Amino acid sequence: MGATASDRSCRLCGGRSRPVMGALGVCGECVTAADALSPPRILEAHRANRRRHGLAEQPPATKDGVACALCSRGCTMTEGERGFCNLREGVPASSGGTRLRHLAGRPSRGLLYWYRDQLPTNCVADWVCAGHGRRGMHNLAVFYASCTFNCLFCQNWHFRDVDPRSSDGVSAEALAACATSDTFCVCYFGGDPASQMPHALASARQLASRGVRVCWETNGTQNPKLLDRALQLSLETGGTVKFDLKAFDERLHIALTGASNRRTLANFERSAGWAVGRRSPPLVVASTLLVPGYVTPEEVAAVARFIASIDPETPYSLLGFAPQFAASDLPFTSERHAREAEQAARDAGLSNVRIANRHTLIG
Repeated sequence: MGATASDRSCRLCGGRSRPVMGALGVCGECVTAADALSPPRILEAHRANRRRHGLAEQPPATKDGVACALCSRGCTMTEGERGFCNLREGVPASSGGTRLRHLAGRPSRGLLYWYRDQLPTNCVADWVCAGHGRRGMHNLAVFYASCTFNCLFCQNWHFRDVDPRSSDGVSAEALAACATSDTFCVCYFGGDPASQMPHALASARQLASRGVRVCWETNGTQNPKLLDRALQLSLETGGTVKFDLKAFDERLHIALTGASNRRTLANFERSAGWAVGRRSPPLVVASTLLVPGYVTPEEVAAVARFIASIDPETPYSLLGFAPQFAASDLPFTSERHAREAEQAARDAGLSNVRIANRHTLIG
């Protein structure tokens, strides 16, 4: 039987004071300790993780390749290369050179599944959203089977094994037609909607015209212009845009997700201008997963200071961690960890902080 996170030592410092994720082999303290990060070590952990699912190990960046501008990964592909999200590939153009083929994500075909989630539900924004008091109605939950991150703790990791060529797709029109008179709201999540925003926006516009509130749960990596359209739809319909702020320290963010958080933070700040003047329900909500050993109360304080510098009344949800995927060797979030993180967020200047999914916390 392999070592657990609690008895595994960090490969860099040799310490055992914090849980160490086996997939990384490096403790959270070393990850954020300037030169100790050793980026090749961290990035190789993510490459190995993606190899097991037959995905591009890193965003292709081929010189003279055709570029995709849908998200922050900035993939440029030549013939035969697949993008990081696995939905776009380079193919020969009739005029020579390479063109971009969209396997999914356009209005004609989204790679997703959906279900009706009875309200109130376990929405990140449940305690402040309009759906909380709508018993008898439901949320149309739209799960996109692709993502722009490679979170080692992903709870919905099974989308990685979905083949975009052979799997059934759903058009934006067909998705919108799934709404009934009892559909109060729609939420686009996944995976993440960032890699399929054209499809999501097309269906959202149709649902909005039927009186459905439009919500999003996202890592915030989409093209800023597409984010603006999402914000506009949520503003007009009374929906919410929920940003998953996984970490503030970029080194820690890269270790946990395989990606920078620069676009996420910039897009969150961009959303502030849209949120002014609508407090109930709030347009923008933030959340952070309390990953033991990595997302500490100190890291939560850094995230909270960033949020408070934009709007101290922004609702902030702290999520209990449950062992998943490549982080299955980490423990559940403890009650103490959650309480200290909550206090850290309040001390950093936020006035509306909540510990969510308390049932997952351990003593």
